[in-house]
Amino acid sequence: MRINYLKLIILSGVFTSFMACSTQNSAVKASTPSKNTAKNKTSPPAGPKPEAVIPPDETFRTVLPEIKREFRGAWIASVANINWPSRNNLSVDQQKAEAISMLDMLKDNNFNAVIFQVRPSGDALYTSNIEPWSYFLTGKTGTAPYPNYDPLQFWIEEAHKRGLELHVWLNPYRAHHSNGGTPNSLSMVNKLSDIVIRLKNGMYWFDPANPKTQGHVSNVVKDIVKRYDIDAVHFDDYFYPYATYNKGADFPDNASWNEYLRNGGTLSRADWRRDNVNKFVERIYKEIHAEKNYVRFGISPFGIWKPGYPQGIVGSSQYDELYADAKLWLNKGWVDYFSPQLYWPVESKGQPFEPLLQWWKSENTLNRHLWPGLNTVEIRSSDRPAEIKNQINISRQVLGNNAGEIHWSIAGLTKNPGMLPALKNGPYKEKALVPKTPWLKAIPLQTPSLFINDNGSFIQVSWSTKNIKEVFQWVLFTQYNGIWETEILTLDQLSKEIPKSKDGKTLNAVAIKAIDRLGNESDYTAKQIK
Repeated sequence: MRINYLKLIILSGVFTSFMACSTQNSAVKASTPSKNTAKNKTSPPAGPKPEAVIPPDETFRTVLPEIKREFRGAWIASVANINWPSRNNLSVDQQKAEAISMLDMLKDNNFNAVIFQVRPSGDALYTSNIEPWSYFLTGKTGTAPYPNYDPLQFWIEEAHKRGLELHVWLNPYRAHHSNGGTPNSLSMVNKLSDIVIRLKNGMYWFDPANPKTQGHVSNVVKDIVKRYDIDAVHFDDYFYPYATYNKGADFPDNASWNEYLRNGGTLSRADWRRDNVNKFVERIYKEIHAEKNYVRFGISPFGIWKPGYPQGIVGSSQYDELYADAKLWLNKGWVDYFSPQLYWPVESKGQPFEPLLQWWKSENTLNRHLWPGLNTVEIRSSDRPAEIKNQINISRQVLGNNAGEIHWSIAGLTKNPGMLPALKNGPYKEKALVPKTPWLKAIPLQTPSLFINDNGSFIQVSWSTKNIKEVFQWVLFTQYNGIWETEILTLDQLSKEIPKSKDGKTLNAVAIKAIDRLGNESDYTAKQIK
């Protein structure tokens, strides 16, 4: 009896194996052109099984559509209460409500980044042991909000919930704004009086040439990068101040200039000033990446480097007035993105938009991100929405797959009733990921796992990954009648109910990818649907 039982097991195994092979060969034949049928009967093809034989609800390889990419940012200025908070006497709840309203608006109109001013003038819209609470937040320099909270932390969390990057915008050298009330004992004007200079328009400026200034601002930047989950650090166009700030008089830096000469300095005064700023920009870039490699550094300089560059351009020279050699910073790659403020119309005779953008592109020899700043608030045009749309389209043509722009400011989106509809129904009709930053190294993302449950007329799709701390967003792909559709999702969304039929089309497959902080994509997992 034992021998017969073993024979029965062996015969059963052989039969099962034969049936499996027979089923596989039948599937191969069904997916193979008819002219090869005779050949397949005697010589089954070697190698991996074709995609057509993969059972439903199992992973398979395919070609997914390219994900749309474009940087879409908006500046939110706190200095002089330009954008947020709208007044310096709002309650904490009112401040939060204004912030959420702005962030919801950006999300709903398919933006993907916020440039939030956290240090307007030697002060802080965040908890800091280095500089005092901002006058523009509470109405008194050094006074914390009550009940106490951290505005920057709040903005970061709420932006990320909505799939928006949060870039912290700092003004590096302004120590006190003329709209910032009278400097008190907690103001940096008094706490660092040895390196602060009063200008004739009532503003105070840190001396860019003083090593103490450079060290102080460096400490501010490193402190923010270390303690907060930000996506980038952003400087604007204020380096040495505009000449009008001192009523046309030269910047009063005699003390540091004479010290430089006493130590054997040989540069001209203008070159010495530019050299101070150049070294500072390079230092900040390196220090940010030493602390957190994925945190990018962006600068938004004045849109004209020098008159005559390119030919026919007229206007102020940041090189000579602000001592900002912005072209050098771009040439050297001391930025991860560069946003020259091209605030003039396309048809401007002295400052035409496209030739300026093309010139900056020609100087972008290390292929950093080039995302122009657009004057959405007050561009000189009878139809501002049409002008801004035109500039976005030109930017796309010039910059290709690395396109992007930053809108000055969020008020230009909210106060012009035609602006948001023009963008949402036009160039921003679909969501987009920010362009990748390939020169910054990143930890490779693991392939997400994908799970499917059949709920009748719907399927419940969920996903997960082991290194979720490295993930910033998800991209979900759904295929109806052989055509893939793409959806960008926030990090906290880990499942979705998907209809099996839509507009008369049948759901064939689902796929998922993870996206990291630098826009890098993981490999995908794709599954067929019965």
